[in-house]
Amino acid sequence: MFSLQIPAVLLAWNTHPVTLTAELIRPTRRRQARRVVWRALWTSRLVILFSGMAGMIQIGVPSGATAAYDPTGLTAPFGYLANALVAPLARWDSVWYLTIARAGYAHIRQRMAFYPLYPALIHVVAWVTRSELIAGALISLAAFAVALLLLRRLVGLDFDEEIADTTVLLLAFCPVAFFFSAVYTESLFLALSVGSIYAARRERWWLCGLLGCLAALTRNGGIVLILPAAIIYLYGPRDSPRAQLSAHQVGVAESPQADAIARLGRLLPRYRFRADALWLLLIPAGLGAYLTYLGIRYGDALAPFSVESAWYRHTTFPLATIWDGAVQAWDGLRQLAQGPVPPFHVPAYAQDVVGAALQDVYLFLFLLLGLAGLVGVIWRLGAAYGLYTLVMLVLALADPVSLQPLASLPRYELIIFPLFIWGARLLTRSRLTVYAVPALAVLLGLFTVEFATWRWVA
Repeated sequence: MFSLQIPAVLLAWNTHPVTLTAELIRPTRRRQARRVVWRALWTSRLVILFSGMAGMIQIGVPSGATAAYDPTGLTAPFGYLANALVAPLARWDSVWYLTIARAGYAHIRQRMAFYPLYPALIHVVAWVTRSELIAGALISLAAFAVALLLLRRLVGLDFDEEIADTTVLLLAFCPVAFFFSAVYTESLFLALSVGSIYAARRERWWLCGLLGCLAALTRNGGIVLILPAAIIYLYGPRDSPRAQLSAHQVGVAESPQADAIARLGRLLPRYRFRADALWLLLIPAGLGAYLTYLGIRYGDALAPFSVESAWYRHTTFPLATIWDGAVQAWDGLRQLAQGPVPPFHVPAYAQDVVGAALQDVYLFLFLLLGLAGLVGVIWRLGAAYGLYTLVMLVLALADPVSLQPLASLPRYELIIFPLFIWGARLLTRSRLTVYAVPALAVLLGLFTVEFATWRWVA
C-alpha cells in the first residue's frame, strides 16, 4: 500500500489559479525590487566615496576651514587617509548633530534647531561603534536603503516596475544625494515619511501615525505628513479600500442641476470616519513632544523656530523668495560673465565670488525644476501627493537666508519624494532614463567634491 502525495501547490492551482499565480509572482518581484535597490545603493555610494576621497586628496580644504567650522575635529577624527575616505560623510550641519549626540543640547539655543531623534540614535549606536561619525553614517546608510525599498513598493502601487525602478535611480543619483549617506537627517526622514505614506496606503493607520510621529521628531517638516495621510484616509487611494459611503456614489448626471450635485458629491469623503483615524494625531504629537520637552527642560518651547535667525533666516512670502532668487540668479550670470573682478554683483558667502555666482544660478535651476515638478505632481499624482509637495515647498521658500534666498533648497527638495515619482514617470515615457542617470551621476560626483572639501553646496 502506498499513498499518493499530491503537491499542495497543484491542489491550489486547481482551485484558485489566479491566487496561486499572484503568490508565485510576488516573491520574484520582491527579489527584483531588492536587486534594483541594492544596485542603486552601492553604485551611487561608490560614486560619492570615490569622488569625495579624490577631491580631498587632490584639492584639499580651504585654509582654516576645519578650524572655523569644526574646531573640535568631530568630522576628522582619524588619520589622513581615513579622514579623506569619510570626508563626504560629515561636513557643515554634521558638526551640530555630532555635537548634540555627544553632549546634548546643554542650554545652547542654536542646537535646538536640530530635532532630537537622529542625534539620539547616533548616541545609542555610538556605544557599539565607539565613534559618533561612524554611527551617524551607518544610520543614514541603513535608513536610505530602507527608504529606497519602501519608495519602490509605494510607487509600485500606482505604476509599473519601470517607473518604480527609475524613481529609485533618480533619487539615488540626484546631484545632492550625498546627503543620504552623510551625517544628516535626510535619509532617516525619507524612510519615515515614505513609510508613513505607504502604511496609509495599506490602511495600517497605527503604523502611519507612529512613523509620522518619528518623522516629526526628526525635522520640522514631519508634521506636514498629516495632510497626505488625512487625504488618503478620507479620499484614498487605498490599496485595499473598505466600504464607501453609498450616499456619495454618483451616477451619470441627467441635468445641469444633477451634474452640479455630482461635482459637489466628489468633494465629500469617500470613506467613513472611524476610530482608527485618531492614530493620525500621533504625527503632530511628535512635534508637540519635542516642544514640550524644550519648554520644561530649558524654558524655551519655541526655540526651534526663533533660533533660525542665527543662520540669517527670516519668514517671508514664498513668491518674494522666488523673485529674489531670480534676481540673484541673474546677478550670478552677470558675475560669471564678468569673472572674479569688481564690481561684485553677489556676496561671497562661504566661498569665492565666482563660486557664489555659480551657486546662485544652479539654485534657481533647482527651483524651476521643483516648481515644474509641483505642477506635474498636482496634475498627475493626485491630491495627497500634490498637497504634500506644495506645503513642503512653501515651507522651504517661506524661510529664506538673507544673503542667499534659495540656500539649501536642493536639500529640501531631496526629501519631497513625489517630485522623483513625477520625474521618473516623465523620463520613462520619453525614454530618456538611459541618458539622464549617467548625467546625474557625473553631477553627483562634482557636488560631492564640493561638499567633501568644505565648499558650501546646497
